[in-house]
Amino acid sequence: MAAARGLTLTASALRSVTPWRRSRLLAASAGPQTQREASSSSPEAGDGQVHLTDSCVQRLLEITQGSEFLRLEVEGGGCSGFQYRFSLDTVINPDDRVFEQGGARVVVDSDSLAFVKGSQVDFSQELIRSSFQVLNNPQAQTGCSCGSSFSVKL
Repeated sequence: MAAARGLTLTASALRSVTPWRRSRLLAASAGPQTQREASSSSPEAGDGQVHLTDSCVQRLLEITQGSEFLRLEVEGGGCSGFQYRFSLDTVINPDDRVFEQGGARVVVDSDSLAFVKGSQVDFSQELIRSSFQVLNNPQAQTGCSCGSSFSVKL
């Protein structure tokens, strides 16, 4: 069920479900409007940051090709009100923020960034699943037990 929601997908599955993004009209929008941020694990990096763990960086370097990056989006749904959605993408839009560490990139649109700023993106490998996850989200009040959805602090 989680794989059907796009939460836990292999690189080949991610590539097969995201080709529509590559044909978007905004393909040329990766211009100077895009804000780039260097992300680190240090707490003084700033509230508007999304931090990448070492396991996230390592896995992204293994599965991405060329200009691909991991896109993190927040959408309504899940058992707690909002859910994280991960996909591989190649198009950077004008309202995207790029967080780069060690050659790996995670891109978050400005609307989603309000819900994940200050959090970490991690890659977790367990016996029952392997997935990208959002950890230590200071914007989340509670989350579901699987970690794929959350409710926001008011």
